[in-house]
Amino acid sequence: MQPTASLFPHQQQSMVVSPQLIESIRLLQLAHTELHQYVERELEKNPLLETAPRDEGPVGDSWHSERNPQDGAGSNNADGPIRAGSLNRVGQRKSERNTRNDVRGNGSAVEDFAAFAETLHGHVAHQIALTPFTPQERLIAGLLAADLEDTGYLRVDLADLASSLNIHEAEMERVLGTLQRFDPPGIFARTLSECLTIQLRQRDRFDPAMAALVANLDMLARRDFQTLRQRCGVDEDDLLEMLHEIRALDPKPGNQFQSGQPQYKMPDVWVTASPGGGWHIELDPDTLPKILINQDYFAEVSRLTPKGSKDQAFLNDCLENANWLIRSLDQRAKTILKVAAEIVRQQDDFLERGVDHLRPLTLKTVADAIDMHESTVSRVTSNKYMHTPRGVFELKYFFTAPIASSQGGDPHSAEAVRHRIKAIIALEKPKEVLSDEDIALRLKETGVDVARRTVTKYREAMNIPSSVQRRREKRWFRTE
Repeated sequence: MQPTASLFPHQQQSMVVSPQLIESIRLLQLAHTELHQYVERELEKNPLLETAPRDEGPVGDSWHSERNPQDGAGSNNADGPIRAGSLNRVGQRKSERNTRNDVRGNGSAVEDFAAFAETLHGHVAHQIALTPFTPQERLIAGLLAADLEDTGYLRVDLADLASSLNIHEAEMERVLGTLQRFDPPGIFARTLSECLTIQLRQRDRFDPAMAALVANLDMLARRDFQTLRQRCGVDEDDLLEMLHEIRALDPKPGNQFQSGQPQYKMPDVWVTASPGGGWHIELDPDTLPKILINQDYFAEVSRLTPKGSKDQAFLNDCLENANWLIRSLDQRAKTILKVAAEIVRQQDDFLERGVDHLRPLTLKTVADAIDMHESTVSRVTSNKYMHTPRGVFELKYFFTAPIASSQGGDPHSAEAVRHRIKAIIALEKPKEVLSDEDIALRLKETGVDVARRTVTKYREAMNIPSSVQRRREKRWFRTE
């Protein structure tokens, strides 16, 4: 049959995603710092937008939810997390906000301290200025200091740098040797072993045995103490003393200094215990941009602008975009609050009793409970943090895979199982180090049905050595 071309009318349904809808979706997954940057760009482009005063404009919402033991984990009631309370303005809870500011350390004293805290590069520059270098040596010292990492290490090829300056590499080494005597001990090292060597030399503890130990740090990492003792030529007591000295050194000496601006994880949501029971869930007003539309300016410019002109069309577009942005920000805040409220309802036991009681939770469970799409919940929980009585957690922390119960009860969360594995290993005795199989059996005794390979996977993810390595280490360090 030969293909032929023909025209037939037919109907077809399709969904057209507008640019504004795409932007609204993108706003959901932005962290608060990125959101503020986005709003700042909109303020520059749109003459009708302006920043609202601190005591005006939308400042965030809060839910007060009471615990209801009859609420099931799989409830599909969208009003579940919020039906016991009502929407309240954060402005009505100034005393709670002041309490939170005290917790954060939000005050001029802290800001002043951060502003005047000395950095590593400033500390080094001060020592270079006080060192009697020649002009050429001072130039070399400045170039090396410029390549100094915040950890205190120097990641630069001296041969390449000497070639670019047309000087001998030996002179570079001589200046570097002077810089390696600076405070704090260990800076300007190029490797971990060199960093430890510098600190041991300044303590006058770099003897041949210690030199052999520093040269075989890979054996120390593998906890191969028997071979390490032979390489160093010492007995068990001497090696134990040397290991304690190594542990007392600072592998990253530059970290004791502040590097640039301090980075804080500012929570987007605050969860506090209510006096009458339940939890008060509140958006942090400091993470929410506060913008308004200047209606007076719009009315004045509209009066002076001819109707139907390009200027009038531009002004109308600005008004439409401003209204859309304010609606989108309000919708974003309400969506975050709704998701956070459902997470708190699902993880009530965790907030009350700790990580052992963290429940398995999926994005779909939350999405079904609040009548949202799973992708929306995923975007909301990205790069958002919640302050709880148990600490600050990313919203995604509360979503963990289920581990079956060996006693037919509710499943356990993977995070809670990891915590139990860590606790079991922490209580080991030197003569009773447990294998992964033993740990799996103990977990089954407490109602957690987990395979040995799962225990191995979780243990390695927590950087906990194997039973063979732990037994060797406990024998050497005599934890009991």
